[in-house]
Amino acid sequence: MRSGEVKRRTNETDIAVSLLIDGTGKADIATGVGFFDHMLDLFARHSLIDLTVKVKGDTHIDDHHSVEDAGIAMGEALKQALGTKKGIRRYADVHLPMDETLTRVAVDVSGRPFLVFRTEFKTQKIGTFDTELVREFFQAFAINAGITLHVETLYGDNAHHIAESCFKGLARALRQALNVDPREGDRVPSTKGAL
Repeated sequence: MRSGEVKRRTNETDIAVSLLIDGTGKADIATGVGFFDHMLDLFARHSLIDLTVKVKGDTHIDDHHSVEDAGIAMGEALKQALGTKKGIRRYADVHLPMDETLTRVAVDVSGRPFLVFRTEFKTQKIGTFDTELVREFFQAFAINAGITLHVETLYGDNAHHIAESCFKGLARALRQALNVDPREGDRVPSTKGAL
């Protein structure tokens, strides 16, 4: 079973994450940040990764630590679940439409963490959620999962739609990249023999 479990405790957050790559998209999310809960719920549904994320954070200050640290823990749990990465497809990309918004997401489950994030928001808030935290989550997740991740919103106006297209795009790209390719067999998808 490709599963991972991470507990992370700092002076700012207390986080427990578990995930199952080969799940059905079940989500049990409680981060204390309503909009972020919504994004992680739809991430699970569209990736088909079973995901539990529990966060107790210093949201009386702001949501930054809760969102960033959840990204760190989720990335670590995914890396743990992938193990040697034998048999995975590795690469995937998707164009994700969300009403007037279109976002392109490409991923390489490479072991080489990198983020390119070309998405701009026309507002600083979605409700009470700081839009700059979308990038913070993606950065923390990509670095700790050990993946190369490119996210670019080609066009869009509504900040909620832009954020949602990014999270759904990541989910759908990972759903493809993490799938086992029967033609790969027990091989790692790299000429190096390791990822």
